[in-house]
Amino acid sequence: MMEKAETLFKEQQLKDQFENLEKHTQWGIEFVEKYSKFVKERSEIETNYAKQIRNLSKKYQPKKNSREEEESKYTFCRSFLTTLNELNDYAGQHEVIAENLTSQILTELSRYLQELKAERKLHFHDGRKAQQHIETSWKQLESCKRRFERDCKEADRAQQYFERMDADINVTKADVEKARQQAQMRQQMATDSKNDYSSYLQKFNQEQNDHYYTIIPSIFQKLQDMEETRIERIAVCMKTFSDVDRQVLPIVGKCLDGMTKAAESIEPKADSKQVVESYKSGFEPPGDVEFEDYGQAMKRTASDTSLTNSKESKEKPSGKSKGKLWPFIKNKNKLSLKLITLNSHIWNLIEGSGPEDFSHLPPEQRRKKLQGKIDELNKDIQKEMDQRDALTKMKDVYVKNPQMGDPASVDPRLSEIGQTIEKLQFEVQKFEGWLAEVEERMPSKSDSHRRSGLFETQNNTAVSNNCAQDRERPLSSPDGSYTEEQNSETQVKVNTHPVPTSSTPEFDDEFDDEETLPTIGTCKALYPFEGHNEGTISVTEGELLFVIEEDKGDGWTRVRRNEDEEGYVPTSYVEVFLETNAKGAMTYI
Repeated sequence: MMEKAETLFKEQQLKDQFENLEKHTQWGIEFVEKYSKFVKERSEIETNYAKQIRNLSKKYQPKKNSREEEESKYTFCRSFLTTLNELNDYAGQHEVIAENLTSQILTELSRYLQELKAERKLHFHDGRKAQQHIETSWKQLESCKRRFERDCKEADRAQQYFERMDADINVTKADVEKARQQAQMRQQMATDSKNDYSSYLQKFNQEQNDHYYTIIPSIFQKLQDMEETRIERIAVCMKTFSDVDRQVLPIVGKCLDGMTKAAESIEPKADSKQVVESYKSGFEPPGDVEFEDYGQAMKRTASDTSLTNSKESKEKPSGKSKGKLWPFIKNKNKLSLKLITLNSHIWNLIEGSGPEDFSHLPPEQRRKKLQGKIDELNKDIQKEMDQRDALTKMKDVYVKNPQMGDPASVDPRLSEIGQTIEKLQFEVQKFEGWLAEVEERMPSKSDSHRRSGLFETQNNTAVSNNCAQDRERPLSSPDGSYTEEQNSETQVKVNTHPVPTSSTPEFDDEFDDEETLPTIGTCKALYPFEGHNEGTISVTEGELLFVIEEDKGDGWTRVRRNEDEEGYVPTSYVEVFLETNAKGAMTYI
């Protein structure tokens, strides 16, 4: 009885351990799933962060317009652009982190998780099978034991019945013999049951010994190995989790070093100098206003030209200009209107807005823009023609091998490409027409003989003939169109005049024979002019010069830089401010 109770206790204890192990291993699998989910969310965070960083970098990248190109000359703008590029690379490293987390951890854990579930299921299936087998053997042993017990009791009763029958004298011999045979039969059955019980008991003991000392310990060992492998795999994943970040740290450090280097490259003084060079006027402040004595009629002058006359009276004894005119002295209303128009023109150039033919740009810039547009359209035409050639070859293949495709299916696309090429060619012709128009209006060095002939007669031509009202002079307005100037301002801009060459000896003769001419105004260079030919003078954009002889209708203005440097520049390259009371001054209507 004690043996039975002990066996039942062991079986119950073993069953409880299996249940505890099953719960623990299931919790281990859930932990692996939880860690996989954690890594997945971290990867998604890195991906979204990288995407947002890239969008931020792209958002603040400079647009392709003239204003951004103007800003690129400042060191802090270039530094900011470098920072944006480094930030874009920095975002790329976070994408690498997300990719490595997915490939090195998530993929491996997902595959291992399936293997872990299958292995756990197999081990517990083997354990349950062994448990069921030992329980079945125990039940069979109990059955043999009860049968042996029953047969022994039956044999005892049969033996007692035979002894009573044999002692009773009233019982016949036949009845006694029958009782004896019955007792012997029961005794034999008890003996057989005893042998069966003994044999099965030995078998059960062996199976029980194998069960508790071999099978179950083996299953428990496999479960232990499985658990240790799971924990080890989690440890490897956690190490990889940190290594993924550590691998990109050198490149991230380079990105941050690039940002630091860009910040250190900022030069405040150089940037402020750029601002000064861009916006300085070059004009000197006006001199002191002289006292006008109205008590003497001979010294009275017009109130609006007192400054100019006083300056001219200083210039006449020496015949040379002593300083530059201040642009904000007289005719304030017209000057304000002119500045507003000029600012509007500048902003059009900066923002890149304007008509399709770029007529709002100066001639040389307009020519470059038109040429760039033509080149771009030609590239598009070549691209479309390449596509057409490829489709034509494909159609030929379909015609020769109908099983590969229907030749008619290519026709719509060929027709579409043909229409596109026609449109692009029309656009090219349109822009080439505008380009030809610009090149015709631009100065040409081949017209030097015409310039020479005009220059020979300029000193003999009366001023009244040059400023006749019936003469139409093309001028360049801020919006790029050619209009007639109808105000009293003496600004003159001419776009198409010949450039003097070395074949015009009159320049040198005039400079040698003439005395130093007085200054009649100032001018500002709108564009740079090289001045390689004799008689001309080179100027830089924005340079301020003195005007000593205005344009006589041939497209050239004579200017002086200092006492020793003077020469001719194209009138269309400068903006002229003539003194209204200067000798020889004239206004084109």
